[in-house]
Amino acid sequence: MADLLVEVKNRVGILTLNRPDKLNALTPAMGTAAVAALREMAADPDVGAVILTGAGRGFCAGGDVSAMRRGEEMGAKGTTLEQRIDALRERHEWPWLLYTMPKVTIAVVNGPVAGAGLGLALSCDLRIASDRASFGTAYARVGYGGDFGVTWQLTRLVGPAKAKELFFLPDMITAAEALHIGLVNRVVPHEQLWQEATAIAERIAAGPLVSYRYMKANINMATTIWLPRPISAPCSTGKPRPTCGAGRPKIIKRGCGLSWRNARRSSVAGEAISSVEGGCV
Repeated sequence: MADLLVEVKNRVGILTLNRPDKLNALTPAMGTAAVAALREMAADPDVGAVILTGAGRGFCAGGDVSAMRRGEEMGAKGTTLEQRIDALRERHEWPWLLYTMPKVTIAVVNGPVAGAGLGLALSCDLRIASDRASFGTAYARVGYGGDFGVTWQLTRLVGPAKAKELFFLPDMITAAEALHIGLVNRVVPHEQLWQEATAIAERIAAGPLVSYRYMKANINMATTIWLPRPISAPCSTGKPRPTCGAGRPKIIKRGCGLSWRNARRSSVAGEAISSVEGGCV
């Protein structure tokens, strides 16, 4: 059976991590399939939102510890250093796509999530958790410093002091605590999780997708740049924006006033939406 299940239902793309016997620990094949599916969904007009979830009792335990012990996490024995680096880069496209693709992404956290799995969940735009879910970094347990964007995402969401605590003391925290510190958006009873999550995803998928696309891009951009720039680049259509240096209002004919190229240059953490072709962010 495939390590990743992919389907589209009611305009919602659904990616299910499918190694329940291993708490959905990640594999190279899973990452390759996820990147391909997300790229396709990003360009598919019939997909309005994307859900990421896990099969069985957990969301994702992170990297496969048994593969780490064998030295095969990034490929079979005999794989060259260059091949391992390329494999690692490809795998990191996964959280990057979740964070930047021009569709709203939702992590439906049905149980424990740790390590790289936490990075995947935090890279989604929304996180809806079961009351049975638990969260942890786990990197200190295996001697890693962090991957899959966890360091950046966690620091941005909960602040540096709490992020350091969660990294240095890798205890699992409850869904209630995750909600309290801002790690998740909602916690719902486990039996109602899928019903509530799909209702939210379908509502978004039936909404103003172009607006959502630019809302996501602008909010992502706003986390890394100085305040006057987003103020001077309001989303509008055919309306005057605040005056520029010449003292004259500039009419925006589409999207918003900050060019994609300038947004990329201004981005401190690579926040630009790589999936958006041309236009504005």
